[in-house]
Amino acid sequence: MRLHDRYLFRELLTPLAFCLGGFLVFWISFFFFTEMETIQESKLRLLDTVEYAAAMLPGFFVMVLPITLLLAMLYALTHHARHNEITALRSAGVSLWRLSAPYFVVGLTASGIYFLLNEVAVPKCADWSEQILSRYVKNANDNKVKTRLTNKDFYIARTHRHWHLGEYDSATATMSNPNVNWTLPDGSWKTLKASRAVRTNGVWTFFDVQLFAQAGPHSPLRPVYSTNLMAMPEFDETPKQILSEIKFSDAHTLRGSRGADIPLTELREYLRNNPDMSGDDGHYFFTKYYGRLAAPWTCLVVVLIAIPFGAAPGRRNLFFGVAGSIFIGFAFFVLQMVGLALGSGGTLPGWLAAWLPNIIFALIGIILTARIR
Repeated sequence: MRLHDRYLFRELLTPLAFCLGGFLVFWISFFFFTEMETIQESKLRLLDTVEYAAAMLPGFFVMVLPITLLLAMLYALTHHARHNEITALRSAGVSLWRLSAPYFVVGLTASGIYFLLNEVAVPKCADWSEQILSRYVKNANDNKVKTRLTNKDFYIARTHRHWHLGEYDSATATMSNPNVNWTLPDGSWKTLKASRAVRTNGVWTFFDVQLFAQAGPHSPLRPVYSTNLMAMPEFDETPKQILSEIKFSDAHTLRGSRGADIPLTELREYLRNNPDMSGDDGHYFFTKYYGRLAAPWTCLVVVLIAIPFGAAPGRRNLFFGVAGSIFIGFAFFVLQMVGLALGSGGTLPGWLAAWLPNIIFALIGIILTARIR
């Protein structure tokens, strides 16, 4: 590593640490202000409160890491440009791309940290935070309570079956008041209603069963027969798949949107189990999947867009970096929201909608950097 690489590293990491520290102080104040009622309702003690705040930290770092890196980059580059340090290095034969190598290393490292936090730490810490809140006062989000799920509806595209469960206990794989509708190859429908169902030897067994038939989705129900016990080996949905379907159906609701986002591994498994999924659900989950793939690379895109804005020659005020980061961050956020909305609505392919902000801002950064003389 050359001397100027070490110097640029040091000059970037210092404002990066200060920016992270400043955001952290602000977040701690905001956290205790907004969560005080929840902490009091859960009757948390001092150490529990500190532990609860620690459980929420990974989500905070995921949120602020790209904007913090952008702010630190623009500050450091503007500082170098004001003192003609970049001009001096380029006059010595160091190209702007080679000069920016330390920044790309930091950007790639930040992308890796972002990915690990988003895919590993945030989901685990979300469960950890719920456990902390349930230590002294049991609530609906307690892990023991969450095993009993009520009034759940979902559709499995692979098997063309609609499920409604009055209650589902994921710990024992038992259902109360299940109602299953499915289509047959001739286009007719069948409906199964039961008082309960259990998973025995890999087969769903229903009790107090009523079976109905329909010539079509709008035809009247016609009773076929009733029985006290019916095994349905053709219902190959496993308890794990049913729990996954319930979780993904909740992702569309307001309650589901407030929780931690769904990790890539679960999204990939869900999409693999539903290869024929289309319509709004297909657009939504494919866009979400590619969005989570694209999100960590935002840190590298930040480096690409900051270089031309910060390294342009000329004496500028240091507040230029702050103002520039706010504008760039806002523009990126707006484009990201527009892209995800277009992808979820089916206007754009999911992969393009998710990667669109990164592609546009990366191209802008590369073009502007190439034009710097």
